[in-house]
Amino acid sequence: MSFCLLYVSGFLCWASPSKGLVHLLSQGSSEGFSLNAHTLNFLVWCDGVALNDAIQILIYLNLKLKALSLSWKLTCVSCPLPQVDKFLYHLRLSEENLMDVSMRFRREMDKGLGRDTNPTAAVKMLPTYVRSTPDGTESGDFLALDLGGTNFRVLLVKVSANGKQTVEIENQIYVIPETLMRGSGSEQLFDHIAECLANFLDKLNIKDKKLPLGFTFSFPCQQTKLDESFLVTWTKGFRASGVEGKDVVGLLRKAIRKRGDFDIDIVAVINDTVGTMMTCGYDDHHCEIGLIVGTGTNACYMEEMRNLELVEGDEGRMCVNMEWGAFGDDGALDDLRTDFDREIDAGSLNPGKQLFEKMISGMYMGELVRIILVKMTKEGQLFQGRTTPQLLGCSLLTYHCYFTLLSHTHTLRDLGLEPSEEDCVAVQRVCQIVSTRAAHLCAASLAAVLRQIRDNKALDRLRTTVGVDGSVYKNHPVFARRLHKMVRRLVPDCDVRFLRSEDGSGKGAAMVTAVAYRLAKQHIERQQILDSLRLDRDQLRCVMRKMEAEMQRGLARDTHATASVRMLPTYVRSTPDGTEWGDFLALDLGGTNFRVLLVRVRSGKRRNVEMHNKIYTIPQEITQGTGEELFDHIVHCIADFLEYMGMKGAALPLGFTFSFPCHQNSLDQGILLNWTKGFKATGCEGEDVVALLKDAIHRMEVCDFDLDVVAVVNDTVGTMMTCGYEDPRCEVGLIVGTGTNACYMEEMRNLELVEGDEGRMCVNMEWGAFGDDGALDDFCTPFDRAVDESSTNPGKQRFEKMISGMYLGEIVRNVLLDFTAKGLLFRGKLSERLKTRGIFETKFLSQIESDRLALRQVRSILQHLGLTSSTCDDSILVKEVCSVVARRAAQLCGAGLAAVVERIRQNRGLQNLSVTVGVDGTLYKLHPHFSAIMRETLRDLAPQCDVTLLQSEDGSGKGAALITAVACRMRGSRK
Repeated sequence: MSFCLLYVSGFLCWASPSKGLVHLLSQGSSEGFSLNAHTLNFLVWCDGVALNDAIQILIYLNLKLKALSLSWKLTCVSCPLPQVDKFLYHLRLSEENLMDVSMRFRREMDKGLGRDTNPTAAVKMLPTYVRSTPDGTESGDFLALDLGGTNFRVLLVKVSANGKQTVEIENQIYVIPETLMRGSGSEQLFDHIAECLANFLDKLNIKDKKLPLGFTFSFPCQQTKLDESFLVTWTKGFRASGVEGKDVVGLLRKAIRKRGDFDIDIVAVINDTVGTMMTCGYDDHHCEIGLIVGTGTNACYMEEMRNLELVEGDEGRMCVNMEWGAFGDDGALDDLRTDFDREIDAGSLNPGKQLFEKMISGMYMGELVRIILVKMTKEGQLFQGRTTPQLLGCSLLTYHCYFTLLSHTHTLRDLGLEPSEEDCVAVQRVCQIVSTRAAHLCAASLAAVLRQIRDNKALDRLRTTVGVDGSVYKNHPVFARRLHKMVRRLVPDCDVRFLRSEDGSGKGAAMVTAVAYRLAKQHIERQQILDSLRLDRDQLRCVMRKMEAEMQRGLARDTHATASVRMLPTYVRSTPDGTEWGDFLALDLGGTNFRVLLVRVRSGKRRNVEMHNKIYTIPQEITQGTGEELFDHIVHCIADFLEYMGMKGAALPLGFTFSFPCHQNSLDQGILLNWTKGFKATGCEGEDVVALLKDAIHRMEVCDFDLDVVAVVNDTVGTMMTCGYEDPRCEVGLIVGTGTNACYMEEMRNLELVEGDEGRMCVNMEWGAFGDDGALDDFCTPFDRAVDESSTNPGKQRFEKMISGMYLGEIVRNVLLDFTAKGLLFRGKLSERLKTRGIFETKFLSQIESDRLALRQVRSILQHLGLTSSTCDDSILVKEVCSVVARRAAQLCGAGLAAVVERIRQNRGLQNLSVTVGVDGTLYKLHPHFSAIMRETLRDLAPQCDVTLLQSEDGSGKGAALITAVACRMRGSRK
């Protein structure tokens, strides 16, 4: 057994010619040695830098070898490396060169992704319509065809997910005769494939089963669907006519139909690179890149749909088949291509095409070495200047031979050469330089892909996995190590795992098919669940009719007590007319934050409203405590505000926005019917809140102010009044925020609870309780019932719990829990945080649907919920759930509002009504689609009403002051 010990620029290496292995040694280490011969012959050469160090290591090895009773021989020769390095100077690329190549490639990627620039892009960035990687839950039996070279395979892949992921494969290899590869007519090639497939099915006795099939077709294709792919151009020596420009799936289906003795369901067509990514993705869910470095080279990765201009849609990701072998076909690499590269290209089957592939792949690397050896020999630098017919023979140096050239003299002798020891070292150096350039160019392009993914995800540091296949990557002794090392140098902010694919091209096609089947099955199941949350036009019209009926019941004296929609008189008899003037205080209590405002209203030419306010928090222990504690806290906040404004001792008229269900007997009296929005302060329900406020003032030990409470209103009426100040046509108020409610100007003749028939009065509908009598049971889902049962007021405010911001997040959370329990989301794995009630805030719905980079936003929210391993598919599904829940809320709101405006139109006996609705609330304001969906529903259900939605600015505070101003104006006119 013979070993070569090589000392190069401070590194000592040993090579085993028989195994094609090279290992790096450090002093005092013999890692990697396999000593199974009695005599070792060492060839030692050095560059004159550190010969003493080499001798020291040899002394150490001598001791080791003697202990094993082994002898060895030392031969010293001169080093040929400098002349080889000089001769191949242009093949050696610096890190700066590689970074420049990476930037060029990134620009080519952008061109390929753009609709306008794709036709002229060298890197085509072809959509594959593969939308998801495996999640480990795939199962079933799948067929696969793998066509990418002179041999092709048929496989039966059995995927199991019962507790653990297992894949069983049975396969058969079939040869494609060269006459079919390069012959005329597409039918012969695909007839042969169909015949081989029939033979395989016969052998396994499954010809009578219609199994799904994935087709690995490893040539540049233009896909329009997952199961439709048009061959762009043949590569890898194929030249069968009549196939380019045709749908290869269609050709295969035609060949199968023509036989008529079996049937299959062709689900997907992919190339080997996508197959590699999918195979590795089954074992490592972080895998989102596929790389092939073998006979040919290519890469694929999961790109954001928003960047793929060639495909409709912005949501989610799709695997892009880069076809990066054509990088440089437009001249982008001309300055880096050498005369050797040009000679290879000129002698190839496809001159001017796949230029990057010709600098990297196994099909050309051996030939590149041969051309270099011929050139060096002719210049007298090798083999004493003597060439042989074998060496001169075009393409006789195969890539397999190239592997052995690392230091094996037998291959050189097979070429008719008589190499000296120096020749062997020089040839090995040539091989090293060629393979290093290939690995580094591959690393430069891969670095561009990694940066694209990192930027897409807006991450400071990317963690990802690259699935890799191909004979060069797997069999070359150091290619993989050089590739890994250079990738980490070029993109130090990416943590990259390289995972070798086992049977990627065949198993991968089956995995794509398995994923497609899983997605289809899960999609059906998810849609069945979500359909319960979707409302059609008939259902919405039914909700509208039920709302109209409940409104009538609430207005009538006999049925008011049992009506779910209470239709409470507010004693607000007029909207602003623009003549209001004065300074007013306003209190705004409708949630956990409470405001005190000073509102200055001016009329005439300088008509405007000026406001000053201060926000105070109401702690939860007070909202859940006693009424005295609550109103004492409110009074202390008022005192603080007056002192803050320098208005101690002031006596101003006050409007009190109290946004809870109240019964009013006058404008300045409000009897609380029941708490909502999480308030539970005792001793308040059934009491006049104005009296409770005044009692709290009197309880203050030092009180230097008094209040003239002119009006108590809720935020909905305040909203209507605020918008009425801007638009006299405003006669409806709507709140869609933490809670929801509506009010409108009703004809006095219909208000049986109040004396008098003349004029109009604003009615506070308190429509959040709509459905408390069971009217909405047909539209309530298990998710609505779960939210209701876990709320502080089960059985109450049912309409509000289907619409308002306080509950929508909870509905979404319950849907997500159901999906996960059924294995439809998060791979069936729940986080403890997601089990927590209220953890999915309604603001997430607005964020998820409003951000253009929505999936990134979804993922950050899911990570906040402890779902750190959620996938892109999970993000898409969460967004869909949010969209369905929010859409239903907007539609229900629109149906309720349609009932209101239709009633106003009918009250006035109008053919068509033109009216303005003042709207306030965080959900309405912040959700990107809520208002549009509500408006669409309103138009559909009330086509005879021309409704303008006017967004209110501070309706609850400013509105209370305006009601007070109107009341003072009317009081003054009566005097």
